[in-house]
Amino acid sequence: MRAVQFTEYGPPGVVHVAEVAAPHAGPGEIRVAVRVSGVAPGEVRIRSGALREVVPVTFPFRTGFDAAGVVDEVGAGVTGVGVGDEVFGMATTAMRGANADFAILAAWAPKPAAWSWEEAGGAAGGVETATRVLDRLAVRAGHTVLIQGAAGAVGTIAVQLAVGRGATVIGTASEHNHDTLRALGAEPTTYGAGLAERVRVLAPAGVDAVFDCAGGSLPDLIAIAGDPGRVVTIADLTAAAHGVHLSHGAPSDDTGAAVGAGADPLAVHGLAIAVTLAGEGRLRVPVAAAFPLAEAAAAHELSESRHAPGKIVLVS
Repeated sequence: MRAVQFTEYGPPGVVHVAEVAAPHAGPGEIRVAVRVSGVAPGEVRIRSGALREVVPVTFPFRTGFDAAGVVDEVGAGVTGVGVGDEVFGMATTAMRGANADFAILAAWAPKPAAWSWEEAGGAAGGVETATRVLDRLAVRAGHTVLIQGAAGAVGTIAVQLAVGRGATVIGTASEHNHDTLRALGAEPTTYGAGLAERVRVLAPAGVDAVFDCAGGSLPDLIAIAGDPGRVVTIADLTAAAHGVHLSHGAPSDDTGAAVGAGADPLAVHGLAIAVTLAGEGRLRVPVAAAFPLAEAAAAHELSESRHAPGKIVLVS
């Protein structure tokens, strides 16, 4: 089968499609014939080498953390899903490999009828990441949450999941993305100098939590939150120096459970919530661009530009 991989750290051009042996579902796993898979900003940083100290890899490294497709193989001990079912979900954190013709999923849920294949293929990683961070921040009804970088692949999902919990959301983004954020349920503002003052106008009583999807602004975000313990970042590697938690989804991150090791109950729970919200018309997956699998390098290049409003996906 075809699979996207890289054999060295470097620019987008190191990503290429290779012919590899097709995987098979082990206990607690399913295999899908992939229709669409996601390109995660975190994996773009892994490819560049920026995360080599946080997420070490073994070459060749196969990319792709989330996918949607049709089940064609069911592993031992798996119930409630069968060959021919349409699902979306996540590969294991360690193995990945969803950018391929076939992928092994360790956490999955039925594909919502309201979603296109492109939406479903790019959904699971953002749902898992956003749920993980919102849980760590204990976001609930009545809270006010600031999401920095709210128009990106994770930010757009986080906005909707936080609104789904009953929280008020303020989201930072470039001005041309403000209408998108309003449509998702957030009050938009621009990032950069003067952010604290703008947030104070929108939330005079202050914010309860800050979810940083962009990086580079932790001192300002801590000042807004009033406590580094109320800030979680998925993008800023200087987090520890500021007393902020960096949530990266590696095994044992946050929960003590290996994300993607079998059908992780926390990941499955997050996907189930997403299915419910999608069925109610309260969770969309903005897709910035869809590329053929063979153009994975171009997809990485677009992601690295940080100008994509929403998820970038690969069509198998």
